[in-house]
Amino acid sequence: MDAIARLIRDIPKAELHLHIEGTLEPELMFEIGRRNGVKLPFESVEAARQAYHFHDLQSFLNIYYAAASVLQTERDFYDLTWAYLQRAAKDNIKHTEIFFDPQTHCDRGIEFDPVIRGIHRALQDGKTQLGISSHLILCFLRHLSPEAAMNTLKQALPYRDWIIAVGLDSSELGHPPRKFKAVFDRARQEGFLTVAHAGEEGPPEYIWEALDLLEVSRIDHGVRCLEDEKLVRRLVAEQIPLTVCPLSNLKLCVFPSMKDHNLKKLLDLGICATINSDDPAYFGGYIVENFQQAATALDLDEHDIETLAKNSFKASFLSENR
Repeated sequence: MDAIARLIRDIPKAELHLHIEGTLEPELMFEIGRRNGVKLPFESVEAARQAYHFHDLQSFLNIYYAAASVLQTERDFYDLTWAYLQRAAKDNIKHTEIFFDPQTHCDRGIEFDPVIRGIHRALQDGKTQLGISSHLILCFLRHLSPEAAMNTLKQALPYRDWIIAVGLDSSELGHPPRKFKAVFDRARQEGFLTVAHAGEEGPPEYIWEALDLLEVSRIDHGVRCLEDEKLVRRLVAEQIPLTVCPLSNLKLCVFPSMKDHNLKKLLDLGICATINSDDPAYFGGYIVENFQQAATALDLDEHDIETLAKNSFKASFLSENR
C-alpha cells in the first residue's frame, strides 16, 4: 500500500452526504425482504447488482425506490443504519451526518415513528459501541409537492431533538429550490439547520436559490458551480462547503470519467470541498473508495487529502470543541 492509500485509509474523516437508504446492499435487501415477505424484482443478489446500471439520476431513483420497499419495521431501519456504521468504522469515519427520506416510506404506508426510531437507535449504538458521533438530516423529496414536504415537516416536529437539519434531494431537474422556500422558512423557525442538493444535474442558478432562498449552510454536490465565476467567488469568500460525491457523479454521467472530475479545481480555487459516498451500495464505493479513485485519477497529493479531511470536519455541524 502506497503512502497516499495508507493516508486515505487512516486519516480521520467526517461523512456529510450519505443517504441511509442508499446504503442498502443487495445481501441485506434480500435478507430483510425475506423477513417481511416482500418479493423483489430481482432473482438474486447478483441480478440486483447487475441492475445497478444508470444513465441519469432518474433511472437510478427508479431502482432506489423499488429496493426501499423492503424496509418496513423499526428493526429494518436499525439493521440498515447499523450496517452502514460498521462499514464507516472500518473507513475511520469519526462523525457522520446522514440523510433519511421519510416520504419514501410514509407514502407507502409506513409510519414515521418506526423509521426514525430505528435509525436513531442505531446512531446511538454507533456512538457508544463504535465511537462514531452523528447527526440526522431529514430530506424532502423535491419531485413531490411543497405541501407534501410541509406535512412531512409537521410529522417530524415531535422528534426535533433527534434531527439537526432538513435537506432537499431526489430528481433535481425541473424542481428548483425556490419551490420549497415556505417549508424551509418554517423549518428554520422551528430551529432546524438547512442544506440542499443543488448544482449536480441542475444549473448554477439552483445553487444561488439554495443559498439565498433556502438559506442553506452548505450545498450538497454543487459541482456545476464552476460554470458561474461570480458564484465561485462567493463560495470561496464565504467558505460555503460543497459535499462532493465523486463516484456518484461518475455513475450518473455528470462527468465522462474520473479524470474529468473538477474536484481538484475546486480545491485549488479555495472552495471548501469534501468527499462523500452519497448512495454507496449503488454507486460502487464507500468513502475510502471515493477518496482513492479521485486521488488516483486527479493526482491528489497528501496536502489535498489532508485538506479534504479537514474540510469535512469544518463543514460539519459539530461544535468547535468537538
